[in-house]
Amino acid sequence: MSSSMDVDKEPVPAKIEPKTEATKADEEEDDGVDMMALAQQIHRLHTPTVGLDEEAKAALSATILEELGNPSLYKLAFAEDILSDDISKKLNELEGANKVKGEKLQESIENATKNAGDMEILDASMAYAKFAFSSLSKDEAMKAFEDVSALPKLSSGKKIDTLMQRARVACFYNDTKIANKLTAEATAMANDWDRRNRLKVYDAMGKILTRDVKGAAALLVDCIATFSCTEFCTFSEFVLYAIVSNILYLPRVELKAKIIEGAEIISCAKSGEIPEAWKLVNSLYDCDYKSYLNALCELQPVLMADRFFRPHCGYVMRELLILAYKQFLDSYKSVTLESMALSFGVGVDFLDLQLSRFISVGRLTAKIDKCCGGGGAGIVETTRPDLKNAQYQDMISKGDALLGRIQKLARVVDL
Repeated sequence: MSSSMDVDKEPVPAKIEPKTEATKADEEEDDGVDMMALAQQIHRLHTPTVGLDEEAKAALSATILEELGNPSLYKLAFAEDILSDDISKKLNELEGANKVKGEKLQESIENATKNAGDMEILDASMAYAKFAFSSLSKDEAMKAFEDVSALPKLSSGKKIDTLMQRARVACFYNDTKIANKLTAEATAMANDWDRRNRLKVYDAMGKILTRDVKGAAALLVDCIATFSCTEFCTFSEFVLYAIVSNILYLPRVELKAKIIEGAEIISCAKSGEIPEAWKLVNSLYDCDYKSYLNALCELQPVLMADRFFRPHCGYVMRELLILAYKQFLDSYKSVTLESMALSFGVGVDFLDLQLSRFISVGRLTAKIDKCCGGGGAGIVETTRPDLKNAQYQDMISKGDALLGRIQKLARVVDL
């Protein structure tokens, strides 16, 4: 915790003072549990296809009860479990202990308000807010950080930091709407490179949660070489988000330059932390579609285990599958289903069903001719879309929608 209200100046060295309740709480939060990693563990506990084994479940329980001492979070994480008498007793004890500790920290704020300066008030208020995040409920944590933001004479840097901490609290409890609102507010205020760079990651993760994967991809790829947002996710998690989002939207040349040949991503891949994503992007670039589908199957449980991708796992998997089919078909004017099935390592009937589904909804510009092809399997004929015609149809569609809205508005005005 900085001892200065001005973030642009180094704190003045001071003599060592005895540790107060506020200082102890501040150090416990800084050196204690990674709350965002804990949120991932709680997510895995609640994901049926992933889950946690008994050892991991016991470790999670110990973290919440022993390290954090947070009874409300325990009830939230283990809501489906029947509480034993020992656990109920432990939760009651923690509630009492947290009440006492919270009162002491609030007394520190009152004492600082009466007898000390702005720096001491900020330190005491921030210590209570961090304690509320780790050991109390969501509402108490949000309220505590709001109180910090409301302090007079708070520098713009500290206000932005507090907004970012509030965004993390909201994100921890899956309140995406509030998290995105706070991130936008902090971004509008930030005028230094470091905070703006970290806020890009905050914004990107909010976009993933709202299924704006394209918007997230653009933000994430900008931060690869300068990633510093370790309070939100690890670098290996960040690389996973960057690869999966950008593989859907970057052209091949940029995909190779920014992802496949990116020094930071190569370093992470060599450490063995992202084998599924690394295999996926390389097999797509090398047009090894059989390996690509294998990597896709390996990637699915990884996405399911991630709390940001989990709500949209089906969507992401479908888009990645369409991407491979589209890239393959772009290389041919016509190809037999049997040959294409062999390239992807799947059965002809399965491929026929998949292509029919995507062609019927307009995701693939092709048609299947079952009267031709070896063994009666048929051929797939690709149709190159007419760009001008597509733009014309898009304009007509948007024009019809606009006219419909104008007519509805006119009826409202007439009333």
